[in-house]
Amino acid sequence: MQVDDNTQVLARLAALKEMTVRELKAEWAKLFSSEAPNNSRPFLEQRLAYRIQELTWGGPSKPVRQLLDALADEVEGKKVRKSVITDPRNPVIGTRLVREWDGAEHVITVLKDGFDWQGRRYKSLSAIARTITGTQWNGYRFFGLRGIA
Repeated sequence: MQVDDNTQVLARLAALKEMTVRELKAEWAKLFSSEAPNNSRPFLEQRLAYRIQELTWGGPSKPVRQLLDALADEVEGKKVRKSVITDPRNPVIGTRLVREWDGAEHVITVLKDGFDWQGRRYKSLSAIARTITGTQWNGYRFFGLRGIA
């Protein structure tokens, strides 16, 4: 990473704020080689800003992409890939996490390749928290591991 890269990226990001929606859509076509999906200025600015930085400094690492793919598969209800992805934020294998919710105690056991709750395996704490509460949660926050996450 060079100082010139930083300066150029900052200038390009600042320029996005001055562009019209039509200009943002043209920039989108240039950077993504496709038509912009909508006319939402905040959406276009955010995605273009990310893309500019991604092209300059690179995107997420392979392990991060694999983790995101596995989590997306779980959310979509697809079978989880065979590869084991361990998140360094997870507590030690065998740790029992206890959370009371709506008058019921929920005990989760940390496994090598995920978590066990009520005899069912999950790849993420967020999936368990969502099943328990019916709403989206950051699993680490829900189970009181905020300092780790």
